[in-house]
Amino acid sequence: MQSQPEHSITLPLVSGKDENIYLPLVIDVVTKYWGEEIQLEGEIETANKYLGLKGSVMMEGIELAERHGFVSFIYKGSIKDLKKRIDQGIPPIVILPGIREIVQHATIVSGYNSQERRILTYIPEPDRIGAIPESKFEQDWEQDDMITLILIPKDMKDLFKNENLKFKDSNRICFEAEKLHQQSKTYEAIEKLRRAVELDNDNPQAWCLLAGAYNELNLEEAVVCYEKTIKLNPKYYLAYRGLGNYYLKKEDYSLAESYYAKAIDINSYRFGPIYKNRALARLQLRNNSGAKEDLIKYLEQTANAADRKSIEEAIGQL
Repeated sequence: MQSQPEHSITLPLVSGKDENIYLPLVIDVVTKYWGEEIQLEGEIETANKYLGLKGSVMMEGIELAERHGFVSFIYKGSIKDLKKRIDQGIPPIVILPGIREIVQHATIVSGYNSQERRILTYIPEPDRIGAIPESKFEQDWEQDDMITLILIPKDMKDLFKNENLKFKDSNRICFEAEKLHQQSKTYEAIEKLRRAVELDNDNPQAWCLLAGAYNELNLEEAVVCYEKTIKLNPKYYLAYRGLGNYYLKKEDYSLAESYYAKAIDINSYRFGPIYKNRALARLQLRNNSGAKEDLIKYLEQTANAADRKSIEEAIGQL
């Protein structure tokens, strides 16, 4: 007989097809759980701020929820903290690694099973939940520094009055900076991220986002920031990938290959396109067999690759 979860929250079923820039699925689910049906009106008129963007902007969803009577807390969590929130009846949103063509994604923790030591996560399909072994969940979650987002009605905010939530203020600044970055306001995002690292010098998310902004501008400061990220969290996948991208652009193919390999060692299924980048580095290093293996993996993990035909031709020539 299959054991039942000891602690779980029943969340409303929400179709992912309704997700948009301003209302991410996870925000829609959690606000509906609390009984609030958020209607989009003026937000749609300003969608041109994100021309060409696919998916949603988490900070837009948070701010939209706050305008509808919610308060938010964004902090570094733990398995113990997740269980505490579930037992309070609060469904936490967490940031986890992506898969294939998505580098990271948000999901909702809906419960836990002490007997089987599993974390339960929301799946927007009838009668389905995710059940992930605690150790695997923690290992994956650590790659993005265990970011936790809590959304609750304002009249419940006193529950958190005496809570010591790590990186609460600097993590919010990070989400605000990411919103600016998605609007192509890179320099404004950098200013915010500099404030975040001043506020919490040991916050790896802030350092990695700052590194990413510098990397986009091809500035050497990116390297120091990525290295700081890795020193604070040696499992921070995006920092290794970022260094790989930096050195690929600088045509230092040996270092690019090395950092891509370190990212892949942390999570070999997180982001399919990383294999194409490592293949480019390996081709320049005359490692044709390694490049061929990477291109095959790129196509295996990137189902919708727009360049599939040209990659298949390249594989045939190696």
